[in-house]
Amino acid sequence: MNTRTPITQLEQLTLTNASKNFLRETAKWSFFLSILGFIMIGLMLVFAIFANTIFGMAAAMQPGMPQNLGIIMTITYIVLAIIYFFPAYYLMQFSNRMKKALSTKNEEILAASFEMLKSHYKFIGVFAIITISLYILLIIVSSLGVL
Repeated sequence: MNTRTPITQLEQLTLTNASKNFLRETAKWSFFLSILGFIMIGLMLVFAIFANTIFGMAAAMQPGMPQNLGIIMTITYIVLAIIYFFPAYYLMQFSNRMKKALSTKNEEILAASFEMLKSHYKFIGVFAIITISLYILLIIVSSLGVL
């Protein structure tokens, strides 16, 4: 007869070889995705550097285009790069810590890796809520004809 309570069972949770393999593969893919994220951040920053020149020339060739559009786009891309840095960073930290936890069999590092994964998803979730809220606000404002 099993006399352990559910809490005791959770405290003694062990990872099977299949679970370790799944986590190892997840760590590899998350590392790959975080590298792609950092590459995209770099491209955003490069575009931000040249946006003022590109949109300045476009404004000169296209009458009616705002003159300060280049600065607005530069600021926008810098802000987006800063925002996108955090989920990519959390994902890379998850990957590195998970690989280390699996190789050293260290439970504290394993918990820290899951903490980074939680931070990644929490950031993405909050950002999604903010984005959806802004879209809803934009739809309401535009339907009222204010814009």
